[in-house]
Amino acid sequence: MNQLPVERPDYGQLYREHHGRVLRLCRLLLLQPEDAEDAAQEVFVRALGYWGENGAPQSWSRWLTRVAVNTCHDHRRSAWWKRRSRSAEEFNESDYADDRPTLEHEAINHEQYRRIWQRFRKLSRRQQEVFALRYLEGWSTEDTGRALGLTAGSVKRHLSRAIANLRKSLVPEP
Repeated sequence: MNQLPVERPDYGQLYREHHGRVLRLCRLLLLQPEDAEDAAQEVFVRALGYWGENGAPQSWSRWLTRVAVNTCHDHRRSAWWKRRSRSAEEFNESDYADDRPTLEHEAINHEQYRRIWQRFRKLSRRQQEVFALRYLEGWSTEDTGRALGLTAGSVKRHLSRAIANLRKSLVPEP
């Protein structure tokens, strides 16, 4: 039986469709814009290698997100990153958003936005990753657990702690 060749989507199209989201996720997890850009580029280099060896995964979006999280893990484990991250600047989502302001950005005042991101930076790395995958990427508890090597209960526990901590940033300090 002859199999029809699977048509490969255009790599440039894949990059255009997913680069912004992958870059935001890397920026969220790595602090430094340069590190995030390096990690995002590495994700797409890995995608090209994977594509050549294995063909396309079932879902590029999920595959790229998982590779991005793992790439950020690798960057954070390296000694040079640990030294460098001590002087990290605050995450500024507008660096990677399109020029059109969203209703969310207009509704949150600058001070509250700053407090949320400061509090987010104080979360454990695992809580940051769980929060990013569950709420920013929209993954299920089970998918998040599989991607991070956690049980569903651990994902829920990390998420609960992250949310409780982030809620504290919504209350102005006295």
